Amino acid sequence: MPEHPFYIVDVFAEEKYAGNQLAVVRDVQPLSSTEMQKIAKEMHFSETSFILSEKKRQGGYDVRIFTPEKEVPFAGHPTLGTAYIIQQEIIKKQVTKIILNLKVGQITVTPTYVQGQPDVLWMKQIEPTFGKTFDAQTISDVLNLSTADIETAFPIQEASTGVPDIIVPLKTLSAIKRAKIDKDKYDQLIKNIKSKGLLIFSPETYHRKNHLNVRFFADYYGVPDDPATGSANGCLAAYLIKHNYFGQKQINIRVEQGYEIGRPSLLLLRAEKDQQGKIHVNVGGKVIPIAEGKLL
Repeated sequence: MPEHPFYIVDVFAEEKYAGNQLAVVRDVQPLSSTEMQKIAKEMHFSETSFILSEKKRQGGYDVRIFTPEKEVPFAGHPTLGTAYIIQQEIIKKQVTKIILNLKVGQITVTPTYVQGQPDVLWMKQIEPTFGKTFDAQTISDVLNLSTADIETAFPIQEASTGVPDIIVPLKTLSAIKRAKIDKDKYDQLIKNIKSKGLLIFSPETYHRKNHLNVRFFADYYGVPDDPATGSANGCLAAYLIKHNYFGQKQINIRVEQGYEIGRPSLLLLRAEKDQQGKIHVNVGGKVIPIAEGKLL
C-alpha cells in the first residue's frame, strides 16, 4: 500500500491543544470507502477528512469526510482544517479562496492572512432552510433538563446550512452544564427526522467578550459531545437571524464551545438577511497545525 501524507490540526482554536482536532489525509485516490472508514476509526477523531486528489475538478478539490462511525456530507471544522492544509501543503501560496467539492456540494473557504500566514478562515454556508418545531417538554426530557431551563421566547426548531440540526435556546450557563443526553429518548426523537444533532445555546458565557455558549450532541454520528462544530453553528447563525435573537438583521459574534469537555473553542459567526429576505451565513475560525506523518 502506498504512503499517504497526513496532518493533525486543531480547528477553531486560539492555541495548541484546544478547539476541535482533525486528521487530514492526502493523495487517497487508490483508497476505497471501506479503507477510509477504517482509517477514520483508527484515528478516532471527531472527523477525518480525505483529499482525493491534488488536481482540481470544476474549480475545487474533491474531499470526503468520515466520523469514526460513518461518512457525513458536510462538517464545519473538517472543511476549514482541510482548506488550511490545501493552502499550506498543496497550493503553497496566498489565495483569495479555496473551494472544496463535498458531498453536500461546493463550499468556498476564504482565508485571511497575518504576515503571510493564514489567520482566520471563513466558509460560506449554503442557503439555510428550516424545518419542524418541537415542544419544550420533549426536548427537555431528551436533555435531562427542566422545561424551566428552555428559553420559550424563541422556538426549538430544525435548521440546516448543509446538515440539519435541532437548535435549542436555553436560559443559563447552568443549564448548558447540566445537560446530559437520555439515549433512549434521543434515539426516539431522531428516529423519523433528518436532524440527528442537538445544538443547545445560552447568552451566558464563560468569557464576557463572547456572545453565546454552545454545546452540541450528535450520538448518531459517534460524537456524543463535540468541542466545536462549524456546520451546527452555521445552522445556529441562520436561526439567530430568522428569529431576530439579537434584534438585528446582521450579526458578527463570537461563540464559545467545548468548555465542558476541556477543549475550549472559539467560532466566529457572521450572518445577515438581505433585502430579498435571503439569509447569508459565514462561519470562521483559526487552524493550528499540531503534527504530520505518513500512513503506511
